[in-house]
Amino acid sequence: VQLQASGGGLVQPGGSLRLSCAASGFALDYYVIGWFRQAPGKERAGVSCISNTDGSTYYADSVKGRFTISRDSAKNTVYLQMNSLKPDDTAVYYCTTDFEQNDCTAVADSRWYAMDYWGKGTLVTVSS
Repeated sequence: VQLQASGGGLVQPGGSLRLSCAASGFALDYYVIGWFRQAPGKERAGVSCISNTDGSTYYADSVKGRFTISRDSAKNTVYLQMNSLKPDDTAVYYCTTDFEQNDCTAVADSRWYAMDYWGKGTLVTVSS
């Protein structure tokens, strides 16, 4: 089981980035996929999630209306489209899954310790 996150970089405030989370060793259609982020000196926090059961999504209040999570089954990849980026969005972003979760509750509660599989993070820096 592997998750590979990519797409981070340096962007100006108001700009956009699309993060990708490519899965191997399992079909991500069948599992909850979440995005967490960790800013310097802060706890890892749940940002967004897409469930495996009905495709429902979760967004943290701080990103609602700006971020969109989606899934491409053919590419076995989940995306996080991030628009209207702010300096507060600066963080290392991680994608994660857990084979026992059936909804996005753990991500919504920022219970990172409940998630079993993690990709290496990708750094997003929002700065002018």
